[in-house]
Amino acid sequence: MVNKSDKQRPEQQELTFSGKKPAFQDITKKLVKENDPSENILSKSHDPLKDLVDDNFMQYASYVICERAIPHLADGFKPVQRRIMHALYEKDDGRFIKVANIVGHTMQYHPHGDASIGAALVNLTNKNFLIEGQGNFGNIYTGDSAAASRYIECRLTPLARNELFNKKLTRFVASYDGRNKEPVTLPSKLPLLLMLGAEGIAVGLSTRILPHNFKELLEAEIAILKKKPFQILPDFPQGGLMDVSGYDKGNGSVKVRARIEPAKKDHLVIREIPYGTTTESLITSIEDAARLKKIPVRSIDDFTSEHVEIELRLQPNTDPKRAMDALYAFTSCETTLNSNLVVIHNKRPVKLTVNDVVKENARQFVKVLQGELTNRENELLEEFHARTLTRIFIEERIYKQIEKCKTQETVLKAVLDGIASFQKELRRDVTKNDVDMLLSLRIRRISLFDINKNKKEIETILAELDRVKKNLATLTKYAIRTLQGLIKKYGDQYPRHTEITNFKEVKIKELTANELNIFYDKKTGYLGHSIKGDSALECSSYDKVLLIWRDGRYKVLPPPDKLFVDKNLLYCAKVDRKQIFTLVYTADALSYIKRFTIGGTILNKEYLCTLPDSRIQLLEKGTSSEIYVKYKPAKGQRIHQQMFKPEQTPVKGAKVRGNHMTSKTIDKITTKMPKWWENNAKGKNGILLD
Repeated sequence: MVNKSDKQRPEQQELTFSGKKPAFQDITKKLVKENDPSENILSKSHDPLKDLVDDNFMQYASYVICERAIPHLADGFKPVQRRIMHALYEKDDGRFIKVANIVGHTMQYHPHGDASIGAALVNLTNKNFLIEGQGNFGNIYTGDSAAASRYIECRLTPLARNELFNKKLTRFVASYDGRNKEPVTLPSKLPLLLMLGAEGIAVGLSTRILPHNFKELLEAEIAILKKKPFQILPDFPQGGLMDVSGYDKGNGSVKVRARIEPAKKDHLVIREIPYGTTTESLITSIEDAARLKKIPVRSIDDFTSEHVEIELRLQPNTDPKRAMDALYAFTSCETTLNSNLVVIHNKRPVKLTVNDVVKENARQFVKVLQGELTNRENELLEEFHARTLTRIFIEERIYKQIEKCKTQETVLKAVLDGIASFQKELRRDVTKNDVDMLLSLRIRRISLFDINKNKKEIETILAELDRVKKNLATLTKYAIRTLQGLIKKYGDQYPRHTEITNFKEVKIKELTANELNIFYDKKTGYLGHSIKGDSALECSSYDKVLLIWRDGRYKVLPPPDKLFVDKNLLYCAKVDRKQIFTLVYTADALSYIKRFTIGGTILNKEYLCTLPDSRIQLLEKGTSSEIYVKYKPAKGQRIHQQMFKPEQTPVKGAKVRGNHMTSKTIDKITTKMPKWWENNAKGKNGILLD
């Protein structure tokens, strides 16, 4: 028997020779093929490990997308939210229930632990639509967390109880362990997806749906049913101001601002905050901006409880309007909210617009109403049938005919024969179940049967049946009336919180033009806004500063806090790439003149605007009309002063050498007619050589 470990691989067998030795070229080709990267194991058509990873990853990604992170278009719920609502409905008796009990009951349907259930329940409660809370459920303004689930209670709101559930219209599937049944989706008559909003991060995609106003959503559905145009915009529970110029039907972004009001002298009060922030995060951003001296705030007092109230004390003699602009520019008082409307529809994620969602909500609303009316019609028909059968059975004394019957078959035949002559009064055929119902009537009920009362009840049933049929025939009009009834019943409970307006863009550079005062200490050679010395310039923290030294070095950098620049700094100003400079410098006993612009530079990198080992004689912004030069006396020198016209020099880049100006030693140089200039002295206009 051959040991398995001794068996050779096919490749080894091919290279093993018996009798005839394989050619050397064949062996070489085989080895090259084995080491070819293109023949990597990952490129093989069948790799069990790769297939396993691929399959498991796809299953995991699909599960996270469809069963955890992304809400369903039909009812607007993520699975954990739907399971919470189903558990609440099963436990609902109108009284408050411990949240811990609901969490425990929901765990029959949700396999991911109590922490996620509790957090989702608190979040739903704080939206104030579907769950009413009792106890500390946290604070959406301050960001405070809720109390432990054993200390707080909740129950369904009337809105959820009346408009969200209908077992007859709900499709159920087995729960994760097969012991219970849970709904696939709830037959909601509410546009919950846009009412509640949602955020979720799945594998490879995410969703962010902004909340909208309850009344406006129902009005939009009415407009759809009436085939009229409509527009709906987000509404946030924290209130604030909103600019929707960048919002595109559920995608794009909106800008949200805090509502800031001037109070007493040198005071501002924040009354409402942007969605996605808390008073704590807002105050932190204000403190950070004040520390950097971007906003003129001296102190902050937070009086928030049921409503937001943050009082800001400003620096003396501060313009409140300018302070508000600074708060919007440099703090979380203005935020941008991006919207990405991704939902689950037909078991897969799709990206929609708000208009698409509202149209689908309107279609589903009509479908749910049709299902309710159809079910009610069937119930009324069954009730009419049962009451009519009972009346015939008692009034015509058919029960007397079964007294002589001795078998079940004869009893059944006697009842059916007795009712057969009254079939025209019925709306369907009599079944065995109907006979069983009649035979189960008690003698007491037969003896006390009130024919007139039964007749009135049948008339009531027929009247309601006519209304149901009429509503089914005019389903769209009935849906509109129902929506109008919902608005009348619940609309006042959910007013709009966020004011829609247009923001005037805050120009940060204008707001902070003189934010920083840069000083230069010539004695120590330090430059910055946190030192003492001579004022060099006023600028914004968003500006860039140009430094030029006497030896021709220059650098562009952000406004420094404290920077050693030595004692040879010649020029300090805000950068303007198009600014023209006039420069005269000396290098190797020759003087040059040039006009140049800074152009593009890399921050904090040193450059030269002269030749190496130079010394700048003159640096002026712009183009001077004349430059007056006086030379040091020298043996045999006949020209002692000269006047040059810089405009003869073309404007070039900062690294260009410039034009040759003179080989004489410059004693004095200026751009204005100096006192030492001798009009009758021997001199001439200078000639600039390339």
